[in-house]
Amino acid sequence: MPHIPDAEIITIGDELLYGQVIDTNSAFMGQELGKLGIRVRQITSVSDRADEIVQALDAARTRAQVVLITGGLGPTKDDLTKNILTDYFHTELVLNEASLRDVEAIFARFNRPMMEVNRQQAFLPASCTPVRNVVGTAPGMWFEDEGVVFVSMPGVPFEMKRMLTDTVLPRLKRHFQTPPIEHIVVQTVGLGESFLAEKIAAWEDALPANMKLAYLPYLGGVRLRLTGHADGQPDLRGRMEARMPELRALLGDFIFAEGEVPLEAAVGQLLAARGLTLGTAESCTGGYIAHKLTSVPGSSRYFLGSIISYHNDIKVKELGVLPESLAAHGAVSEEVVRQMAEGARRRLGVDVAIATSGIAGPDGGTEEKPVGTFWLAYADEHQTVARKITFNRGRQLNIEYATTSVLNLLRQSLPTR
Repeated sequence: MPHIPDAEIITIGDELLYGQVIDTNSAFMGQELGKLGIRVRQITSVSDRADEIVQALDAARTRAQVVLITGGLGPTKDDLTKNILTDYFHTELVLNEASLRDVEAIFARFNRPMMEVNRQQAFLPASCTPVRNVVGTAPGMWFEDEGVVFVSMPGVPFEMKRMLTDTVLPRLKRHFQTPPIEHIVVQTVGLGESFLAEKIAAWEDALPANMKLAYLPYLGGVRLRLTGHADGQPDLRGRMEARMPELRALLGDFIFAEGEVPLEAAVGQLLAARGLTLGTAESCTGGYIAHKLTSVPGSSRYFLGSIISYHNDIKVKELGVLPESLAAHGAVSEEVVRQMAEGARRRLGVDVAIATSGIAGPDGGTEEKPVGTFWLAYADEHQTVARKITFNRGRQLNIEYATTSVLNLLRQSLPTR
């Protein structure tokens, strides 16, 4: 039976401990390792101090068979990882010609002179297997010592991600001969984790021992990940797929996509498939909806533009909101948000439009309309739909929740043509 190793992640850098840089690397590595069935047992962040890095390495090797290290591989004096690993594995630095050619090629590509500090990056511990960096100047390093695999990678996220996916993960899979593992991801929105779990409890209880369901909540929804491990029987994927129709029937419209598809991309797919164009009118969300929509490649096929009507004068001048509606009901009201959506549809010349108006906080609320009160609207040529939501978890989370909610309103309200 193939052995599935445990993993530990060590991130190196004072900037992580000071909070100057957010550690997104560990989340990515954990997700990708999980796809191989390798579980991360611990994540450790340490400063740029040799003694603390060595202590972290010593501790990690007692708990895990795979230790992934990021950070400290740059050309400056505070980048100590390579020298520390050289001493740790009782070896010496030697010039790696292949790594040097990669570094030279990068500087040639940008027509920039290469300095000696950059050439020094091609010197690697003699006992390591170099891991090629095709987008940066710092090669990675693969060590094997007393049954433990250590891999050191750059802390720059796009360099680490490319190195991990191109080289490290396939090599780990071969090295440990990890057994087959399959994942099916179902994306849901509009139903909280506890309600969702109750709704599908009987289905989950009936899963065989080699299939496990994970709940991965986010603002406004939950990702469900069904993971299947090889059990000696054929067609693991097919057996997992056979259980999905019942889950789809139980959740119905709460499912917006299957696979790693965010809500904004799923909505875009619906718009493109139906040949519809979209515009937005945003007050409290301040352009965040437009940002989410345009983060999807190809969104220009269906998204035409946005009017950020933060001030009431812009609501009146650009969207045609009636001054008397603002006076009678206030900007955060059903009447006003309906007019915003309808005005955006006319002004932008789109098939459908969505609008938001609310009180994101931290102040500006009243007893009648507290912070976290939002009105959302959808408009097409046949109907205008408005919905009120309340959610208060701080300004940024309020804006994100309102964005998710109005995109879901759009998804549920689109015509089927």
